[in-house]
Amino acid sequence: MASISVQETDFDIAAEIATLKGDRTDMGAIVTFTGTVRDIAGDLQAMTLEHYPGMTEKEIARVAEEAEKRWSLVECRVIHRYGKLLPGDNIVLVITMSAHRHAAFEAADFLMDFLKSRAPFWKLEETNKGGQWVDAKESDADALKRWEQLQ
Repeated sequence: MASISVQETDFDIAAEIATLKGDRTDMGAIVTFTGTVRDIAGDLQAMTLEHYPGMTEKEIARVAEEAEKRWSLVECRVIHRYGKLLPGDNIVLVITMSAHRHAAFEAADFLMDFLKSRAPFWKLEETNKGGQWVDAKESDADALKRWEQLQ
């Protein structure tokens, strides 16, 4: 069963991998993805992420369980942060472990497409010009559609 955390605190990528892996020998691939706060335009001061406690974890767990079934994952871990984050801070960590690399890569990609487009988070970007709520990008929603076609 997937391990899901929605938390304010940062995470230690190496420690998360070590904990998930333990002394298992039944996997051939460990794929990780770490998303960070980026400042493309050079004026981002902070990003604040809000969520609905309980609902957010439940929805991420539902999609992680789908990934586990579709790709026969050995282990799956998703950590998503909330609160006020600064440029360069970690936002999300996805770890997928499977017997074969293709399954681990595809499952991680699937999970990130969901997290970018449909996970129940609200983002407020604070720039030199003030604050603005940000919607999911259309390109992120389009990326998720490809998985619906592959079911």
